[in-house]
Amino acid sequence: MTERKIFLSLAPGKMTRQPLGAAVLALLAGCSFIPVYERPAAPVPEHFAGVTATAAGPLASWREYFPDPAFHVLIEAALDHNRDLRIALARVEEARALAGIARADRFPTLEAQASGNRSRTLANISGANQTLVFNRYDVGLGLTAFELDFWGRVAALSASARAQYLATDEAAKSFRIGLISDVANTWLQLTELSERERLVAQTLKTRVEGLDITRKRQEAGLSTDLDVLAAESFAESLRAQWADLKRQRLQTDNALRLLTGMAVALPAPTNLANQPLLAELAPGLPSEVLLRRPDVRAAEQQLLAANANVGAARAAFFPRIALTANFGTASRELSGLFESGSKAWLFNPVLTLPLFDAGRTRANVDVAEARKVQAVANYEKTVQQAFREVVDSLAAGSTIGEQVAALEANLRAQLARFDRVKAREQAGIANYLEVLDASRETFSAEQSLVSSRRQLQSARVSLYKSLGGGEE
Repeated sequence: MTERKIFLSLAPGKMTRQPLGAAVLALLAGCSFIPVYERPAAPVPEHFAGVTATAAGPLASWREYFPDPAFHVLIEAALDHNRDLRIALARVEEARALAGIARADRFPTLEAQASGNRSRTLANISGANQTLVFNRYDVGLGLTAFELDFWGRVAALSASARAQYLATDEAAKSFRIGLISDVANTWLQLTELSERERLVAQTLKTRVEGLDITRKRQEAGLSTDLDVLAAESFAESLRAQWADLKRQRLQTDNALRLLTGMAVALPAPTNLANQPLLAELAPGLPSEVLLRRPDVRAAEQQLLAANANVGAARAAFFPRIALTANFGTASRELSGLFESGSKAWLFNPVLTLPLFDAGRTRANVDVAEARKVQAVANYEKTVQQAFREVVDSLAAGSTIGEQVAALEANLRAQLARFDRVKAREQAGIANYLEVLDASRETFSAEQSLVSSRRQLQSARVSLYKSLGGGEE
């Protein structure tokens, strides 16, 4: 509690003009039970592993970060039509309104009041031994139960509501960044599945043609039953993969339509090899990076709200003074409301002093302090989770790039091997099983390369999300 010293100057036989009540009010006005807030230290290493510490500059907006026009179409549709985002934004408006209500409690509410009353009292109970009819009309301004916030209880509740509003706003921003990332990743998955489905269809067509040739060679005595069975097995396995990829593509297509609110026709997927690679990002210092993430800022606002609630709970130990007042005119006749002598007023201060509540107020303080401990732990956990997401994204980006380069080299080697084995088979040096084995290995290398290219793009989308996204 802030301490203030007040000196009263006394003249002989009388007090100075400054009332004692004003001095007491001045003393009480400096009281507040909200604990001093200090941001908890980030429980993470000072630097990201393998990253040189630099100043973290602002991230590019999503329009700049995702150069493919297809991304622009889909992300804009999602931001305009996604229902979950609409719910999140509506929650922000709800929290804003609740904060406004809490702030309004710090100010008096004036009301214009008008009332009329007519009553009849029977003679046998009137005391005057005659039936009485009584009229009363009132018009005035009223102040109802306005709390004088000496201990900062109402101010603490207002601060808590404002922090909750800011936390909800940051949560909506975090959801928005997550929505952008989900749209980008789903589009990349759809592109991958479409490309893999196309490769399977091409390979299946080639293998079916090869199966027909093998059967004809078997009829001519140039191929064995084993060659035919091997060709059939490979063709049917491709047919099964084709059906599975079609299922996955259709489901991913439906997921993307839901994310975009079913508001636009989906663009035709392009080849991942021809798609512009997303930009690389320099993460900078962990503290600068993590504190700009909306989810971390939301966790800190929740901590601020919990801190303010502790002050409000502590203030409940002290008296409350509520004022009810009314000023206006009153008359027995409606026409006499504004005549001279009709002035009426009411002043009704109420002092409430807690004496015994079986430990309820103490328990409320314990609840508020326990919730603050939870908020601190939640904030620290959010920071740690953010740190891990950045490190994971950095690790994925650096290693998957090497993986893509290796798979490209492997595919070149498999294509060369397939061409040579096929030439040897046509020359009668190699058998058909070697051709099938080389074809199977080449197909597997193509599928792996497509998946790794998508993973590389997705890793950069994840890094964009983990660094807190860019400004619009």
